[in-house]
Parts: sequence; C-alpha cells; structure tokens
Amino acid sequence: MAKGKFERKKTHVNVGTIGHVDHG
Repeated sequence: MAKGKFERKKTHVNVGTIGHVDHG
C-alpha cells in the first residue's frame, strides 16, 4: 500500500512539473 501510494504521488508530481514547464 505504502509503495503504491508513494509511486502514485511521485507520478503526480512528475506530471505536474512537466505540465507546468510545458505551459510556461
């Protein structure tokens, strides 16, 4: 459970960063 949650959080942050940079 912890592993899955951590992976999901990491992916969310990665997507958010890419989207932010792309928008910028």
